[in-house]
Amino acid sequence: MEIVALEDAVVLINGGSSMTGLVPFPSVLGPESVSDIHIGVGTPPILGALSSRHGDRTCRLVTLGCKVNQYETQLVLEALERNGFREATEDEAADLCVVNTCTVTSNGDSRSRQVIRQLAKHNPGTRTLVMGCYATRDPRAVSDLPSVFEVVTDKRELPDILARHGIVDMPTGISRFEGRKRAYVKVQDGCILKCSYCIIPQVRPGLRSRSPEDIEAEVRRLIDNGYREIILTGIHVGHYGVDTTRGRSGLPPFRLWHLFRKLDRIPGAWRMRLSSIEAAEIDDDFISAAGDCEHLCPQFHPALQSGSNSVLQRMRRRYTVEQFLGKLNRLRERLDNPGFTTDVIVGFPGETDEDFQQTLEACRQAAFLKIHIFPFSARRETPAATLPDQVHGTVRAERIRILERLERDLAHQYHASLLGRELEVMVEGECPARAGWVHGTDRRYVPIEIPGGPADVGQMISGRATRATQHFLEAERETGHGCTQ
Repeated sequence: MEIVALEDAVVLINGGSSMTGLVPFPSVLGPESVSDIHIGVGTPPILGALSSRHGDRTCRLVTLGCKVNQYETQLVLEALERNGFREATEDEAADLCVVNTCTVTSNGDSRSRQVIRQLAKHNPGTRTLVMGCYATRDPRAVSDLPSVFEVVTDKRELPDILARHGIVDMPTGISRFEGRKRAYVKVQDGCILKCSYCIIPQVRPGLRSRSPEDIEAEVRRLIDNGYREIILTGIHVGHYGVDTTRGRSGLPPFRLWHLFRKLDRIPGAWRMRLSSIEAAEIDDDFISAAGDCEHLCPQFHPALQSGSNSVLQRMRRRYTVEQFLGKLNRLRERLDNPGFTTDVIVGFPGETDEDFQQTLEACRQAAFLKIHIFPFSARRETPAATLPDQVHGTVRAERIRILERLERDLAHQYHASLLGRELEVMVEGECPARAGWVHGTDRRYVPIEIPGGPADVGQMISGRATRATQHFLEAERETGHGCTQ
């Protein structure tokens, strides 16, 4: 599964931004229900009956959490637009608010509640539909919040719930990604692992993979609409396709690496990226496909979580440190200087100073270009919440500072390894403090600053790396030939 920090970009607001102070489908919607609770505060067709004070119906959507949530919110937005809604502007109240919640940490729960309350305050008279992992985990608490008229505990039921309220035209995929230069495509849902610290398998149980044909159609549509980078995402992306052949004799397997090869046949100047992968799923077939696929970016996000084998065992992870590093080395043998990013949990119960030093050493050997660092957050109803030897907050904080320093050093080293190389840069915006320059990312997910202007935003341009810093690579503009990666 993929974990995104609440502090890192969890709250995405569509339809204006009257929430100052906050930190910034049918086949697509996967299994999420852990109970048969259904809470619908309003039984009449609320949405269809909404008569707007503006002459049309307006909505505001807020997303907390992971890339999958962001994709699912976009799907709901396009469904609402098909049925006569438009996004509210910043200075008007919305008739309908939709909140897609997160429960990966306790901060996710509290932030979800805060968002719902602030929406009710800043959008007088609004009706709020709440979905997502926190809504699944604690629907009764969500239903008690102001303005909430519907709590979706199982996203598979969302089309029926929306239809009951007058939203009858539900898309099977998205055609754009609001506010972004790259688009996420959800390929699967659900997780069946039993990591001792994680609540997500309880709120997104089971596995459900989308058909390769639906995924390909969606990717083609997004490319036709101008998106040059597609990120394949899911709750446990590496288990894509496992559910489609398990227990069904006669069906040939179609796994993630098969999907790479199928999508790679789509022509054009575009690229695809994998949001995350478990080290245990990096096998010969995966490595071969990664090396063969022209459009697949040579950057991968296997979650290390800890560099101590004893901690990994208590986490119930499926690899040793030695196995993890071995998988990265095999990818390096097949690909040209691939980039690796990761997640690390700091302060897991029982983590000693020696365990933490082993984590630092594993990160050095892995040579990560980016480390997403998470202080351990005890989630109620997970085994790790009751483990002995909980690490004190001040110890966690100091270890985080040490790991952050190492991360900056490793990023600088990796950036320097690319000096002199040609880069393919996906331009995401203009540099606010540097006139005549734009910023973006290259195929290895390295931040790039390069000369350019507004016309380059959303496009892929060529450059050559000239200066490395801890935070980005500076490049000069290359014209007249393609990139060699």
